[in-house]
Amino acid sequence: MTALAFDHDVVIVGSGFGGSVAALRLATKGYRVHVYEAGRRFADDDFAKTSWNLRRYLWAPAIGCYGVQRIHRLPHVMILAGAGVGGGSLNYANTLYEPGPAFFADPQWAALADWDAELAPHYATAKRMLGVVARYPHDGPVERIMAGAANDLGVGDSFRRAPVGVYFGTPGETVADPFFGGDGPDRTGCTLCGNCMVGCRVGAKNTLAKNYLPLAERLGASIEPLRTVTEVRALDGGGFAVTSVRTGARMRPDRRTVTAEQVVLAAGTWGTQQLLHRMKDSGALPGISDAVGRLTRTNSEALDGAVAVSVPEGLGLARGIAITTSFHVDERTHVENVRYGPGSNLMGALASGLVPGGRPLLARLGALLGSALRHPITTLRLSSLRRWSERGIIALVMQTVDNSLTLSLKRSFGRRVLTSAQGEGEPNPSHLPGAHLAAQAIAARMQAAGGVPAAARGSWPEVFGIPMTAHFLGGAVVSGSPEQGVVDPYHRVWGHPGLHVVDGAAVPANPGVNPSLTITAMAERALSHWPRRGGADERPIQAVLADRQD
Repeated sequence: MTALAFDHDVVIVGSGFGGSVAALRLATKGYRVHVYEAGRRFADDDFAKTSWNLRRYLWAPAIGCYGVQRIHRLPHVMILAGAGVGGGSLNYANTLYEPGPAFFADPQWAALADWDAELAPHYATAKRMLGVVARYPHDGPVERIMAGAANDLGVGDSFRRAPVGVYFGTPGETVADPFFGGDGPDRTGCTLCGNCMVGCRVGAKNTLAKNYLPLAERLGASIEPLRTVTEVRALDGGGFAVTSVRTGARMRPDRRTVTAEQVVLAAGTWGTQQLLHRMKDSGALPGISDAVGRLTRTNSEALDGAVAVSVPEGLGLARGIAITTSFHVDERTHVENVRYGPGSNLMGALASGLVPGGRPLLARLGALLGSALRHPITTLRLSSLRRWSERGIIALVMQTVDNSLTLSLKRSFGRRVLTSAQGEGEPNPSHLPGAHLAAQAIAARMQAAGGVPAAARGSWPEVFGIPMTAHFLGGAVVSGSPEQGVVDPYHRVWGHPGLHVVDGAAVPANPGVNPSLTITAMAERALSHWPRRGGADERPIQAVLADRQD
């Protein structure tokens, strides 16, 4: 079948950090590109004003919610992810760190390349495209509290201002595109409203809808929102059939199938793994490696924090962008402050008292009950959602520890759904002692700053032994052979070289920092090796790559 006999040269499933890079770079190289996105398209003023506007904030199509915040649950982790045209960039925290040496030296992929050097130019490209400001430029009480907590823990030299993807400009002032010579959309200076993770209504956040995606559309790439891909099937003569339905539709799904010479899976780790597992199970993609689901990572992550019973008027804990600073509790444990803006208090419902890990569930629940009985008034005041975002600092803790889960399919109520088991490396942690230390230090500094009682807080999922992560990665990782992983060093799926995984599912190790910049850089590298449309492909064939490992 010739290329023109297909409906599209390339179909991309998902429009997050991997899919958006693929859309722009392939459109630039002359490919006919079509992007499917399960979520909706948002204009700036379409985002929720606060997290209590569930229809615009939460993702739950079954009950009519088409917002930006997805929540998934596995036996070993609760996952926070994104939805919409622009994927996780719509509700991520704008934080764009590069990982340290441990990530590049992970044994899963270290022998395949000098990844630090290999990815360096692509990190530079990703930073330029995402408009990275090297250091958050403002100072406030949260930044001072974090610096003080780092000093109190004896790690003050590790404190730093976060590199962030935000147009600061003049607050509230709209200007012509300042990043791409006028080819991008107009931008408005950040007002420090704090609601980055609910969706930036100002137009200051450098989401993918402000850079890669509009530039790709200018070059002819088409993006179809509210379409959920349900099947990718290999065709006998080459290429793929891609079937999609209308997102959230039950009675009239509007099922459609198109053909494409090549397919890029970039539906986020959850969505990409769902498709790979199901297509392998059904026989639609029979060549997929048995390693699918292995080395699924949570960034060894925990979400704890500190909350005051009240705060003085004008203290301003909620003023700023979502993440502004960080420090290292130890060489492998990284802590960032996280904030929501005034009124966005919904996530406070997940907060609980802080309980020691390594104890049975009944002992953890007993400790919470005992504390509540001893201090009932303080417990009620700390648990209140009133002005929660203005009374607390969330501590996002990430590690470079080598731990993982293995995902597979199980049958549940007549459907095949993802489940998890402990994987390779150390057990995936249900609590992080370093997170508790950080939360306690932040609480002490907050109390000193506000002059009112403050306490370290955990989360209800953690009480029940289920950590939360906003950085779900892996399961279709870069590898030197199909026995070791799902994609080759060029992100082509072993056994189906016209199928590619270009999102967080390909990330082979815990980066220990926010992974968005790394996903973007890895995607830039993978797409840089594609030939121009109709040109010679200089990438080694997969049989040669596998032989090199043997």
